[in-house]
Amino acid sequence: MPKMKTKRAAAKRFKTTGTGKLMKMKAYKSHILNKKSTKRKRNLRKAAEVDATNAKMMKRILPYSK
Repeated sequence: MPKMKTKRAAAKRFKTTGTGKLMKMKAYKSHILNKKSTKRKRNLRKAAEVDATNAKMMKRILPYSK
């Protein structure tokens, strides 16, 4: 059986934690930052866990993540 291929676009956007959860960086942090509050920009820096509704699909396209 050949190896399964990892979707490279997903591999660049998601990281797996030690317990197997998927983490992602939050959106809306790349441009038009002057109208966003400092608090909002600070909260966008933090990584967030992928929602359970999407996690199953992400695990399928990242076959070698934990």
